[in-house]
Amino acid sequence: MDQSMEKENNAEENDNLWLLKSVFSISKRRSSKSRINGDAIANQNLPFCFLSPLANSVVSRCSKIVGLSTNELQNQFDVQLPDNVKQPSSYARNFLEFCSYKALYLTITEPDYLNDKEFRGLTFDMMIAWEVPGVDSDPIDSETDSCSNQDLEGEDGWSLFYSSSTKMAVQVDDKKTVGPEAFARIAPVSPVIADITTVHNLFDVLTTSSGPRLHFLIYDKYLRSLAKVTKSVQNAVGPQVISNLSLAEDEIILDVDGVVPTQPVLQHIGMSAWPGRLTLTNYALYFESGVGLYDKAVRYDLATEMKQIIKPELTGPLGARLFDKAVMYKATSMAEPVYLEFPEFKGCSRRDYWLDICLEILRVHKFNRKYNMKEIQKSEALARAILGIFRFRAVREAFGIFSSNYKTLLCFNLAESLPGGDMIMETLSSRLALINRSAGECDVLSSPNAKRHQILPAAHLTLFMLKIVSSKDADLKVEATKGGDFCVGESDPIETLVKQLKQDTGRAEAAQATVDQVKVEGIDTNLAVMKELLFPVIETYNRMQSLASWDDPYKSVTFVLFFSYMIVRNWIKYMLPSVFVLVAVVMLWRRYAWKRKLEAFKIVAPPGKNAVEQLLTLQEAITQVESLIQSGNIILLKIRALVFAVAPAQATEKVSVFLVLMGGAVAFVPVKYVMLLVFLECFTRKMGLRRESSDRGMRRVREWWIRIPAAPVQLMKFTDDKKRK
Repeated sequence: MDQSMEKENNAEENDNLWLLKSVFSISKRRSSKSRINGDAIANQNLPFCFLSPLANSVVSRCSKIVGLSTNELQNQFDVQLPDNVKQPSSYARNFLEFCSYKALYLTITEPDYLNDKEFRGLTFDMMIAWEVPGVDSDPIDSETDSCSNQDLEGEDGWSLFYSSSTKMAVQVDDKKTVGPEAFARIAPVSPVIADITTVHNLFDVLTTSSGPRLHFLIYDKYLRSLAKVTKSVQNAVGPQVISNLSLAEDEIILDVDGVVPTQPVLQHIGMSAWPGRLTLTNYALYFESGVGLYDKAVRYDLATEMKQIIKPELTGPLGARLFDKAVMYKATSMAEPVYLEFPEFKGCSRRDYWLDICLEILRVHKFNRKYNMKEIQKSEALARAILGIFRFRAVREAFGIFSSNYKTLLCFNLAESLPGGDMIMETLSSRLALINRSAGECDVLSSPNAKRHQILPAAHLTLFMLKIVSSKDADLKVEATKGGDFCVGESDPIETLVKQLKQDTGRAEAAQATVDQVKVEGIDTNLAVMKELLFPVIETYNRMQSLASWDDPYKSVTFVLFFSYMIVRNWIKYMLPSVFVLVAVVMLWRRYAWKRKLEAFKIVAPPGKNAVEQLLTLQEAITQVESLIQSGNIILLKIRALVFAVAPAQATEKVSVFLVLMGGAVAFVPVKYVMLLVFLECFTRKMGLRRESSDRGMRRVREWWIRIPAAPVQLMKFTDDKKRK
């Protein structure tokens, strides 16, 4: 058996080595073939009359990458794709997408393609051409159009594009810009550049300083920063980094902090704190205490279900809650929570970054458990989270931008914070369930319906091509690297859902803005606002009190007779539904018939108070709340004494008899008559004929209640065994 297992392992290693060699041999053959046949293909290419000059340039450059002439590409497009994507109105754009996707699916298999200037320029030109694909297309931006035309003109006209491979590339002018739709159609083809779930958020983050259009210089800087991040992750595995870490075979180091002595990470447990180095992998957090020389790492698991809680927290020296710069980690396997502090002079962006990436890893593992993902599906979901963290790091290191909850670049964090984000996770789980290791290029590009039956683990393949995961983790056919996860002319279901939820998010953000506007400071001011808002309720209560006190006997008699008649006629059950219907009618009338604008709620602010007066008011309010809690506890303790017969025998007997009578009344007397008796008892106490007897009865009840003793309470001294240990 051992010999058979050894043979199987050797065979698996040989297959993995063959896979690795095959990938790079294909790349070498493709590059050599491209050099040999590039000029020949370029000479065969002629511009299409239905494409714009820049689109013709992009198609020609794609043909060189694919190794087919432009006419052959058009023949494939006409034969392989369905008729609905070949309509005259969208033919130019869909043909451009077809050529771009085929070229990109091959280009992203090349090693270190993010550092290739030609790749960055080509993808950006693809986006610009996507916006103006046809000769009769309206330019999205006049500035972009003029710059493109200026670049497209050469001494020999079209020879600029087709004379040789060196003159093929269009000069990317620093004034060119692209819009969000073009970016969303091209960028996610390379999973490391963008994810379809967060691509619009990425565009918003990159265009923070340039308005609604993406500048090439920003795009180029982002890709170069992304290349540095992936390179640092490739170099993160080594004895100098993981000397104290016991990493699993498929565990990847995603980021490390606390290496610089002036910027340590502090671990707080109880009253103690230690500086050290913090490492995040795709399965856990590791903390190594020390400076320069580190002790054995402590592992905080993020993959196993242990009811982990990760949230921002205040921390400080000796357990003081002073600085909002820490992340709290708590799990069922731990006796007490751990606080990881990220000191910095200004702001808390360092803490927020680590909070987000830790939550992303925690949530992707929860996603895998919730939807029972299989092995390859787990790897794909985890790869999506890893690539999201790479993009987050790249944006943070290149531009110092920190995105908000709704604008986050992390897929699983977005689903948690976005209204309706659970639908994103359901759609993603259904998409991952369709993963097929052997889906081919034709299935993906030519048949949109085929995508419903099989898709590729694109994110996992990307990690393999970037040499971040080993060949054992990427036992996929080499042919699969030629495919992708996008259909020409078809919208991704996740992208459609995210767009829909983004509209709801806009309304939620607008509503939250109104909430922020009406927030006021000060206890007295907030009480004044609440009093005015509850004016109808307070006024109704005062009117009922006036009727019950019989200040105006005629009104009180009328109210009692009318309400008693409603109870006897059993109309009382319709009172609450009538109120609901009346409120609904008033709302609809205000919505469609009342054309006036809602005026601001006017409130007379109380006199201003300084900080000391505010503290005194707060202390008085706390004292009143404490008094109310004490009274509630006394009532509960007296009821406990009555229930357990600790009270005097006479009181216990009276309560027992009263409860028996109440039970008999509820059991045998119709409910409407019980309600009538309770109503008449409450509303006729202050009537002239009953006032004296009612006051005397209430006095006796209070005196009887005072004589009821409270159940005993024993307070135990708190002992902290953890601190003593």
